Amino acid sequence: MYSDFVKLGMDRLVAFVGFILVSPIFIIVTFFLLLANKGKAFFLQKRPGKNEQIFTIVKFKTMNDRKDISGNLLPDEKRLTRLGKFLRVTSLDEIPQLLNVIKGDMSFVGPRPLLPEYLPLYNDFQRKRHSVKPGITGWAQVNGRNSVSWNHKFELDVWYTQNQSFALDFKILLTTVKKVIFKEDINTEGHATTVPFSGN
Repeated sequence: MYSDFVKLGMDRLVAFVGFILVSPIFIIVTFFLLLANKGKAFFLQKRPGKNEQIFTIVKFKTMNDRKDISGNLLPDEKRLTRLGKFLRVTSLDEIPQLLNVIKGDMSFVGPRPLLPEYLPLYNDFQRKRHSVKPGITGWAQVNGRNSVSWNHKFELDVWYTQNQSFALDFKILLTTVKKVIFKEDINTEGHATTVPFSGN
């Protein structure tokens, strides 16, 4: 009942109001990213959502498109721009995902949407993370984020799907705000993003 009706309505309403409130920041960041990334302000990528349905996630573009002499993209940590690092540390890069929440592809709280190429690598237990909508933040994000192993992260995701409630969502949102303020669990050591999942 909560996840199907109450949460959906609350998510969309709060996301709509929130997007209006942060629209000045949205416009300013977009302008500077257009200058920094040669006209590219947004990062668009296909991600699996609830029931593994594919949607397009929208984030601010925090990395440039620099390539090596062979034409391959450089490692993430070498492409992360100075402005992009600031956006990640402050979590401002997540603002465009409010549009995903308004559209209904995502929720404020839920397992983070990962890459489509991970889908064949999940076991039956891990696949349960897709029984709810993905979120901008989640139980795994407030319990280690990129500093915990993939297996533990999936355990946290599945635990959330089986225990979600308004009280738990509220707790996760408050903890997320705290972690953003104190800049906790931003990236794994030596990586701009977490190490890719390679299967069990």
